[in-house]
Amino acid sequence: MMPAASPVFHSRIGRALLSIVVPVFNEEDAVAPFIAHLQPHIPADQVDYEIIFVNDGSRDGTLGALRGLLTLHPQIRIIDLTRNFGKEAAMSAGLDTARGDAVIVIDVDLQEPPELIAPMIARWREGFDVVYGQRVSRASDGFLKRHTAGGFYKLFNRLSPSKIPEDVGDFRLMDRRVVEALKLLPERVRFMKGLFAWVGFKSVAIEFERQPRHAGTTKFNYWRLWNFALDGITSFSTVPLRIWTYFGLAIAALSFLYGAFIVLRTLFLGIDMPGYASLSAAVLFLGGVQLIGLGVIGEYLGRVYMEVKRRPVYLAAAVYEAPPDEHEAP
Repeated sequence: MMPAASPVFHSRIGRALLSIVVPVFNEEDAVAPFIAHLQPHIPADQVDYEIIFVNDGSRDGTLGALRGLLTLHPQIRIIDLTRNFGKEAAMSAGLDTARGDAVIVIDVDLQEPPELIAPMIARWREGFDVVYGQRVSRASDGFLKRHTAGGFYKLFNRLSPSKIPEDVGDFRLMDRRVVEALKLLPERVRFMKGLFAWVGFKSVAIEFERQPRHAGTTKFNYWRLWNFALDGITSFSTVPLRIWTYFGLAIAALSFLYGAFIVLRTLFLGIDMPGYASLSAAVLFLGGVQLIGLGVIGEYLGRVYMEVKRRPVYLAAAVYEAPPDEHEAP
């Protein structure tokens, strides 16, 4: 059964509520500079706003630093998850909690410039449902990361029917309709870049130059990035499974042709004893191919296993908000 189309929740003309979702994990030193840099770039004359920090099981003083900001910045809300569920789950928690007519997802490290918030709102008011930031330079990233990231985008777009714009991360503004559509998607293994692309809607890019990290260190190493790439490809494409079907057919055809060649050679030239080295190489090659094929099947089967258990994507331990104004009418 297809879900009903999302209704239009608001008008983009006039004052709107903007939700800014910020996932954080062990970012004790980054949250205060982020707020100080963010707030001057929010067009408060055009929008009301809330800033939703999702504390993804931080083990340092991140939660304490965030709670210390509540009295100074009443627009802040904190979703404290019970443990580290990963950035994709933390973003989902923020989107589930956001109340805005438009929602922006941004990282706390200031590599994505808050200066783009006002231009994003302007494009949203023009009628675009998604306004995403597109990097024109990754000079702040290492050589290996720059080239592997570009290769991943190209590979993903060749394998998946849902195309991801190249050099586009999670930094984007989404209309309420887009957020409601994302909340309909039940995946437990979540690759948000793919989900953003899958729901569609009218989109436009705003280019920016990726800056060096302002504080703290990245939480992604190459092993986590590799697993993240596997999640993305297996979540949105079955081409790897199909490749092994075709590869098996090719091996079978070659084996048949080689068998025919051996028979004909024996009939016309006599019996020839094949070498054990070539036989061993063929057996080892085919054994390796079979193990790789089983590994590919295992990747998909593991993801099916995670989905059918239907565990929640995240669990929240607490929600913290600034105390209400004592002079505010009940």
